[in-house]
Amino acid sequence: MSERKYFGTDGIRGHVGTSPITPDFMLKLGWAAGQAFKQDGQRNRVLIGKDTRLSGYMFESALEAGLSAAGVDVSLLGPMPTPAIAYLTRTFRASAGIVISASHNPHEDNGIKFFSPLGTKLNDAVEAEIESWLDRDIEVCAPGELGKASRIDDAPGRYVEFCKSTVPNAFTLEGMHIVLDCAHGATYHVAPKVFRELGAKTSVIGNNPDGLNINLKVGSTHLDALRARVLEEQADLGIAFDGDGDRVLMIDRDGSMIDGDELMFIIASQRQVEGRLQGGVVGTLMTNLGVELALKELGIPFERAQVGDRYVMERLVANDWQIGGEGSGHLVVRDCTSTGDGIVSALQVLLAAWRSGETISALRQGMSRLPQVLINVRVDERFDPLTRPDIAEAVKAAEASMGATGRVLLRASGTEPLIRVMTEGQDESEMRQWAEKLADVVKSSPSV
Repeated sequence: MSERKYFGTDGIRGHVGTSPITPDFMLKLGWAAGQAFKQDGQRNRVLIGKDTRLSGYMFESALEAGLSAAGVDVSLLGPMPTPAIAYLTRTFRASAGIVISASHNPHEDNGIKFFSPLGTKLNDAVEAEIESWLDRDIEVCAPGELGKASRIDDAPGRYVEFCKSTVPNAFTLEGMHIVLDCAHGATYHVAPKVFRELGAKTSVIGNNPDGLNINLKVGSTHLDALRARVLEEQADLGIAFDGDGDRVLMIDRDGSMIDGDELMFIIASQRQVEGRLQGGVVGTLMTNLGVELALKELGIPFERAQVGDRYVMERLVANDWQIGGEGSGHLVVRDCTSTGDGIVSALQVLLAAWRSGETISALRQGMSRLPQVLINVRVDERFDPLTRPDIAEAVKAAEASMGATGRVLLRASGTEPLIRVMTEGQDESEMRQWAEKLADVVKSSPSV
């Protein structure tokens, strides 16, 4: 990824109006992507979906124009969850899918994610090819070969039915009271339908997007509103999605958070009990050590990938395993879908509870989280922290002090100008001290 000029861990992302998140760049990006995705001898089509950000209208039009100039047809989906675009790209046999979204970021940010014809994130080679086309001047195809644009009006209904198809026909949520938090984002019009049609009594917050309130004090990165509603209504469960619907976190009936690591463990451990778990589980460098230890106790193999659901998916495919994810709530259930899907993942957790006859509260007791402290240090531009001698020396000192009972991880965010400092171990107070000390070293580190 270090060779990429525009692509980060999860597509291209930044502040609206600041390069590269500008209309002129999106026009060029649409054209470049069209050139990279075109296959000779056939009519090529690309699907475009977006979340609820106001700037999505502007970038949708620019991408449409660029793709048309490249001779590629465009099908517009409107506001839809990111995993819905992945699913529809497959079912419509499209050349690619494009999502206009900055995920869990505020409305001032936006970005672009791409999906292959198989509904998976693009590999590095395809991203490199798109970037190579960005270095060229736009050449508009012949007038008679320009791409056409159309809308797919039944996209939400198609995706709702897909989500329900990932659980058995006998599965029901009858008798459960669930509070949904849609983050004023892309799940606002589909998630309530899925859970209601499966029998749950639902209360919904974060389902009134106005273009500016996406992720604003709601959603998987801001759980206080959901927690308060769950406790107020004495609901059985709270489910929070992020702005584009590829993440999910939960609030238990007592108000405690259930993060992606625990959700992943619940799905995998129940499948193991049923004899349905194929292989092992893929986490990331950030996955809590408690997950690894709990899975080991059950005899379930565990592997760590780089941070980012695309890398989790790569390791799942390489191992032919099915379950993986991140603590942030990006979960991949590969036998159900081709990318991280908040709604589908939530249903798989609920299915585990239904099949076991246990509550989610009981199922999560199978693992114990080790204290993990994360500090984000904002920097002028991203860099590999371990290439700085002063930072590397501080990390070695921390690791030597912790021994085998702790873990240190410093990495650059793939989507924001941040250095993420993580410490993990038995003693939370000690971990916090080390995290703060390492964060201070990063802040004071001289530029190279």
